[in-house]
Amino acid sequence: MDKNSKIYIAGHRGLVGSAIWSRLEKEGYNNLIGKSFDELDLRNQQATSDFFKEEKPEYVFLAAAKVGGIQANDEFRADFINDNIQIQSNIINSSYNNKVKKLLFLGSSCIYPKNCPQPIKEEYLLTGELEHTNEPYAVAKIAGLKTCAAFNSQYGTNYISVMPTNLYGLNDNFDLSTSHVIPALIRKFHEAKIENKLFVEVWGTGKPKREFLYSDDLANACIFLMKNINYPDLKTHVNIGTGEDLSIKELAELIQKIVGYSGDIKWNTSKPDGTERKLLDVTKINNLGWKAATKLRDGLTKVYENYG
Repeated sequence: MDKNSKIYIAGHRGLVGSAIWSRLEKEGYNNLIGKSFDELDLRNQQATSDFFKEEKPEYVFLAAAKVGGIQANDEFRADFINDNIQIQSNIINSSYNNKVKKLLFLGSSCIYPKNCPQPIKEEYLLTGELEHTNEPYAVAKIAGLKTCAAFNSQYGTNYISVMPTNLYGLNDNFDLSTSHVIPALIRKFHEAKIENKLFVEVWGTGKPKREFLYSDDLANACIFLMKNINYPDLKTHVNIGTGEDLSIKELAELIQKIVGYSGDIKWNTSKPDGTERKLLDVTKINNLGWKAATKLRDGLTKVYENYG
């Protein structure tokens, strides 16, 4: 992949895609392609096929997906499985039909069983039952990585899959009905501070532990893998994370301090916690030559400064 290579970032306006786009631009790549949803509905097979035939990208970062937090995943189960399978299937097929040199598929750590041994190794995939709330999304992502592996096996393609941990970053979604935990907490604490509210309500018990990765770090990892690591070197997908986690309670208290909110936190224990713990084993990606660089407090501070 050289500076003039034609590179398509599917989902270039999302949290991950925008970080990849920005990083590539900073590194001097000057032939980037991106299409908004209004310009190209990737669920449409014919439209996606026509786009690939016209543009003929050499490299593809498949970061486009329908995403959301616990509430959105549980309420819109059909949309999450159907939209994501359509998007990734259309892009992978079109990449093969138009001789894309290399594709990187972005999955999610929710592909792993609910009661997985910790930290979670790549080989734990499909060894147990999935978490119910995000099962449709997880099944779609498993289908995506298995599709990439099947194309590699049958056609000799170079499609690699990465499974990042929970993400946060500068271009996050702060809509409380669809957002993930970090942007939701930042918005809740910020609005509570501005409106002088006595408390902020947070879902669950605060006991589950989570790992969080800054989106710029994920972008760096994806570009590192695209430039240096091919499918024969991986054989299967690779985890991307920090190798460190903390409880949701600790996360909420950290964000509360960064925002400067002095009220109380009230835990709504009638709402679901999700998986008890989800920490990725990042030995494989570390041994390949990449490690996360951004400390959680530093990343959260950047996000809040940009939001506030």
